[in-house]
Amino acid sequence: MIADAISVSQNDMRKILGAASPEAALLYLYVQAGNDPARAEQELSLSTGRVSCAAATLRQMGLWPEERPVRVAPGERPDYTERDVLSAMDSDNSFRALYGEVQRLLGRSLNTEELKILLGFVRYLNLPAEVIQMLICYCKDRARQRGSSRNPSLRTIEKEAYAWAERGIDSIEEASAFIQAQNVRASRLSKLMQALQIRGRNLTPAEERYAQSWLEMGFDNETISMAYERTCLNTGGLNWAYMNKILQRWHGQGLHTAHAVQAGDKKTDVKAERRPLDADEAAAIKRMFQEG
Repeated sequence: MIADAISVSQNDMRKILGAASPEAALLYLYVQAGNDPARAEQELSLSTGRVSCAAATLRQMGLWPEERPVRVAPGERPDYTERDVLSAMDSDNSFRALYGEVQRLLGRSLNTEELKILLGFVRYLNLPAEVIQMLICYCKDRARQRGSSRNPSLRTIEKEAYAWAERGIDSIEEASAFIQAQNVRASRLSKLMQALQIRGRNLTPAEERYAQSWLEMGFDNETISMAYERTCLNTGGLNWAYMNKILQRWHGQGLHTAHAVQAGDKKTDVKAERRPLDADEAAAIKRMFQEG
């Protein structure tokens, strides 16, 4: 096993820590040191399943060395017919079983158009039945998180299926890693909303882009709360653009924790105290003493 010294960028480190996966962190260091990923199972004493899940987690974060090709090109979706659906139902036991399971998950019968979509998942996207079921459960959970009491439509699920295919999510390991990453992201956004005192509603798309960018910069909730307090003091409330400027400035200065921001403030105060007086300030002080 190669154990050469390696360097890890701050951005990669934040991604790894945010994933909360010891196996993924171990595999990342192993590969970055120049080792062959194919030997990870043996040299790290990890099972095949654990290595696969760790690799999938790194792949979702863009930290895996291999390039994942885009499997689905725009405009190439096949147009399945009712005859195709009937043929699949008659001759493909696995598709018939999948059809029954999807109906159970959605709590209703599927019409012909929806069966065409489902057939596309299997034949065009080449998604295994288990991955399709995980996809549907993921879409259901996301609908609940957004406050909907209804199950998503097959059209909605289809959009997510193509997004998964473009990401190369075509195995249980890949799907598990993606869902875990999304759950971590949702949890962090929820805590951020609490820090910003946002209750009783979801973030708008623009607000979510701001919030996600702050998390990707590596800020913790305490630091974001400090930026929020300063924003409210200076603007009278939550001003996303103003707060974003504060956090971007801290990010540019490498200040990502409350302690670092406070230390930076002290340095700024000391510099201000030691700054030599300009002509106007010196004249004002001179007049003050003369008048006294």
